[in-house]
Order: sequence, then C-alpha cells, then structure tokens
Amino acid sequence: MDHDGDFGVLLGRAFQRMVADLHAHLAEAGFTELGPSLGFAIKEVAAAGADGLTTAGLAARMGITHQGAAKAVDEMVAAGYVERVPDPRDGRSKLLVLTDHGKALLAAGHAFHQDYERRLTDRLGPDRVAAARQVLTAMRDMAGTREETARAARPFI
Repeated sequence: MDHDGDFGVLLGRAFQRMVADLHAHLAEAGFTELGPSLGFAIKEVAAAGADGLTTAGLAARMGITHQGAAKAVDEMVAAGYVERVPDPRDGRSKLLVLTDHGKALLAAGHAFHQDYERRLTDRLGPDRVAAARQVLTAMRDMAGTREETARAARPFI
C-alpha cells in the first residue's frame, strides 16, 4: 500500500525539499560550510543578542546535552559564524556572539524564506498560503512549548 499521500509524509517531504532548496541557496551565496545541525544553534545565539549565550545556555535552549552544544559551538566558531568572548559578569565563562559572517548567514536565510513564501504565493495565491500558515502555526502550537519540542526539532536556518 502506498502511503505517500499521508499527511505526515507530505509534510516531511515538503520540509525536506524546502531545506534542500535553502542549503542550495546558501551555498550559492557562499555559505558552504554550514552543517545540517547548526541552523537552530545559530538562531539561538542570535536570539540572545548582545548579551551573548554560554554553551550551557545554548544546550538548555535547544534541549540538547552540553556535549552536543559544545560540538555545535566548535563547528560554528570554526566556520566563522560565532565567536567566544569573555563574560563580563563571570570571568570563568565565555559568551557566544554572532560574527558579521554569522549575521550575513542569517540575513541570507531570511531572504530565502521571504522569497520562498513569495514564490508559493505566486503559484498558489495569497489565500492558500495564508491558510497553510494558519495550519502550520496551529500544528506548532499543539506540539507544546518551545522547550518541550526542542529535542525533536531538526536544525536548519
């Protein structure tokens, strides 16, 4: 029996396609060093703003182990997206802050998402895209809090 039309399968395949398109767009923009697990981590560092975020804070926000967060931090630093700076409140800690390269990556990702939605709107019409957004928002809200769903999420920009 073919299950390709099952709702979850359709949703998963649409997501995989969008992520593949996103990564192709980012590679064309020169962001070739982006690993599959860094997108959410970079967004969490960005959300912390000028205050920065410790590796432990990143782990907590993402719902992953400290070791997993440390690996992601090492990758982000090596790629030039994030830098470690001294924490002025605690000399023993380092804060993670976005570099200009990291900010440029986020801007390129945001531009992709805007263009993706525009292309969907051109193809499907604004009412259908608005309805899809409502369904996706409701599904997200049904899933629980951000902290409850963090572990289940697959990172992307």
